[in-house]
Amino acid sequence: MYSKLWLIAISIAGAQAFAAGAQATQVENNFRDASRASQAASPAQRTTAPNVTPEMRGDIFMARKMYREAVEAYREGPKNSAVLLNKTGIAYHQMLDLNTAEKYYRLSVRADAHYAEAINNLGTIYYTRKSYRRAITEYKKALRINPQSASVLSNLGTGYFARKDYKRAAETWQEALAIDPEVFESRSTQGVLLQERTVEERGKFHYMMAEEYAKKGMNDRALQYIRKALEEGFKERKKIAEDPAFVALKDLPEFKELLSAEPRVL
Repeated sequence: MYSKLWLIAISIAGAQAFAAGAQATQVENNFRDASRASQAASPAQRTTAPNVTPEMRGDIFMARKMYREAVEAYREGPKNSAVLLNKTGIAYHQMLDLNTAEKYYRLSVRADAHYAEAINNLGTIYYTRKSYRRAITEYKKALRINPQSASVLSNLGTGYFARKDYKRAAETWQEALAIDPEVFESRSTQGVLLQERTVEERGKFHYMMAEEYAKKGMNDRALQYIRKALEEGFKERKKIAEDPAFVALKDLPEFKELLSAEPRVL
């Protein structure tokens, strides 16, 4: 069975549910505000009042994880909208219907050949199928269109990681963090671009992320990822203790505690 693809970040279930609820509420508030404004307006004003669009309704359903309803809402919008076709693909992706998701991503790219988000999402299809080379090809296509996308760079790095090309993975993640230091922490329950976090070697992944955050001087985040690495079964504590990336952490009580305590392996 395919691993579930999370949008934008790894998060614990409670935080994810909170973020989803908060975002859904915001979308619904926007929906209500638009409706009330339209109802309160005079006939002349209503001609310029904001309309509640199929995309808005679809986004509410997406935030509530009602993916089939989202698909129906998006289909009521313009048939040649690259954005709506892409969002429809994401809804099917979340239902783990990868074949239909791929179909809509391709339709989105056909509607707009320069829509980097849909190209990136097509890459995530290949990634989920473990066709990592093809995933990397799509991520690179998306980056040629939008080279400043931290999320696509993070996906590209994860593609390299899956192929055990750790050097390129680290270099690419450095580029992503230079653009957006929060790229691996952002959370979203909807949107147009998928960010891949389903890795097999989770302990090593978190260890490498700790190195990248330490190099950026983000010590709290580095400690957080060291803890995650140990909880995911990363056993090379001596390597952590001697890693030059963690020089600034060595005298911190939190760092010493992490290396001496028995971690709770997930």
